[in-house]
Formats: sequence, C-alpha cells, structure tokens
Amino acid sequence: MDPLKAMLRPAAGGLYVVSTGRAAQIEVQRHLYGVTHEADIQARFEAALERIPTARAVILGVPSDVGAGYRRGANLGPQGIRSALIAADPGWRDWLERRGIVDIGDVVVVPQLLHDDMLSTQQIAASRAALYGHADVPLPVSPLSIEAAVLDRVLTINPRVVPIVLGGDHSVAWPVAEALAKHRSDRWGIVQPDAHTDMLAERLGIKYCFATWSYHANELLGRDGRLVQVGVRASRHGREHWEKLGVRQIWAEEILRDPERALDIVVEHLEKLGVTSVYFSNDIDGTDAHFADATGTPEPGGLTPDWVLALIARLGKLGLCAADCVEVAPPLGAPGTVELAARYVRACLEQIR
Repeated sequence: MDPLKAMLRPAAGGLYVVSTGRAAQIEVQRHLYGVTHEADIQARFEAALERIPTARAVILGVPSDVGAGYRRGANLGPQGIRSALIAADPGWRDWLERRGIVDIGDVVVVPQLLHDDMLSTQQIAASRAALYGHADVPLPVSPLSIEAAVLDRVLTINPRVVPIVLGGDHSVAWPVAEALAKHRSDRWGIVQPDAHTDMLAERLGIKYCFATWSYHANELLGRDGRLVQVGVRASRHGREHWEKLGVRQIWAEEILRDPERALDIVVEHLEKLGVTSVYFSNDIDGTDAHFADATGTPEPGGLTPDWVLALIARLGKLGLCAADCVEVAPPLGAPGTVELAARYVRACLEQIR
C-alpha cells in the first residue's frame, strides 16, 4: 500500500494548491469523508485503501487537463462530480459502502506534466524529489503515468475490481485501456460516447492526449471492431475514413433518427463479436451541448441524457469492466453539466455486479 499512498491523495486533493483554493478544497474533502477535522481526512483516505482487496469497484479521480485542447477546466471535474453526488444523495458514503465501492482518492497531479515518456531524466528526477522526497524513488511523476501505475497495482491486488475514473480530459482513458489489456483475460470492448473520434495517431507530435487515446486503445484491441463510438458529429472526415481502422461508429444523426434501434445496434454488434464486458468511456461532449455545455468542446446535435442512461443500462447487462466520465469542466458552463455527469457516474456504479 505504501506506493499507492505516495501516488495518491485524498479525494479532491490531487490538485496541488497552497493558498488560493485550499480552503475550498478542504471543505469539499470534509463533506466527502464526513469529518470535521482536517487530520481525519488522511486517516479516512488510508482506511479506504485498505479496502481495495475486497472492493467490487474503486473510484479514482484524475484531475488533469494537460492533455486537453481547446478550453481547459476539466482538472476540476473530479471534485465537482463528487460534490454533486453527495449533494444529490446525503447518504452517498453509506450507499458506496453497502455496495462494496471504495473511493481511493485522486492521482497526485503536477499540472504541467502529462506522461513520463515526454520527460527528460532530469525532469523526472526533479519531480520525484518534489513529489516523493527523493530523486531516486522509482515511481512515476506525470498524471497519466501515475494513473497507469495506480491501476496496475490496484488490479494486481484485486483482479476483479471495476475501476471508475473521474476525469480530467479524455487522455485519462488511455491508462485504463492499458491496464485492462494487461490484467483482463476475457474479451472486453470499449463503448465511447463522444462528439469526436479521438482517433489521431498523434497530435502535434504528442502520442497520448485527448485526441489520440482511442487510436491507441483500438490498436490494443487489434482493430477488430470492439471499439464502438457513439454520438460522433464533429470530424474532418466521414465515417468510412475512421472505420477503415476497424472502429465501429454510430454517428449522432443516426442515433437521433431512431434511438431504440441505435441501442440495439450497439448491443447486437458487441454480442456478435463475443464481447463479455465493456469499458464505458463517457466523454460528456457526446451529450448535446444543450444539456452539457461545461466542457472544453461542446457540440450541438448530440445525444440526449436519457439515451446515454439507457445505453448504460443495456451495457450493464453485458457487464461493465470499467467506466469513466471525462471532459467535465465546471468553470465553463452551467452547473447542470456537473449534475448530469454525477447521474452518469451513479448509473454506471449501479450496474456493477
């Protein structure tokens, strides 16, 4: 557990703040952990880590928007979603405990970093000294690399646990796919509500970011159709361009034209391929901007909340092996976006077997 304690912070504590924002952060943590004194937050956090071996699911916040593009603010997504979950249900902590769901806190984030592969040895040593107290500690320093190491350790401790990740921008989905490929032996797939394809091999020379993670996840799956993207509507290329890479896409216009049939198409496609569990990677901009404007790239003409919730319910019957909710940027729009994201997260948690 010691490496996990080093790489994680109590829920809503992954963002590094010194003065500005500190009081608000502590107040959120008091609500999340149900304590009055700041010293008790760390104790509750460490106690949660001890429950990983028997957990059915773990909630992990990755408050990083370094991998985003147009507008930033998704670093506040995990804090906002958790707060909305408690506001909607004051008995939230008890609900989690009854279901064997453990919130293991946040990845500690150096907000100028993204992935260790992009860093010099000197920068890694400097960041290790800042994060862990010594330059020679063999732990990662960038959000995506720390997330990958955390998920690897969690799934090693408990191979059956279901990770639920709160983003952060959509680059945080890449470590989830990477961990599933390493630890799961069943035939799992990915269903991705999104306005965009995220199917670039690289973006401005960057291998892992919000616009590339799906490409690399699709490569992990072998380009065999097990990546299903729904709600796409903002692309420089048509569907045929992307489907040559083996991804299955159902664009927003098709879903809006016949919502029930679209649900059937998704499930029938996965069943035909023999998929036995699903990673549901939910970019909030897959939902129409009318309902979800607090995001970096809101797009009109998208999915309705009811359809997304129906999709979660249908996928739950197949079985969720992981889920996320990403690109929620509370400062960029109306509070309803964060509340909707909380509904999506709870709906996923309700499907955990």
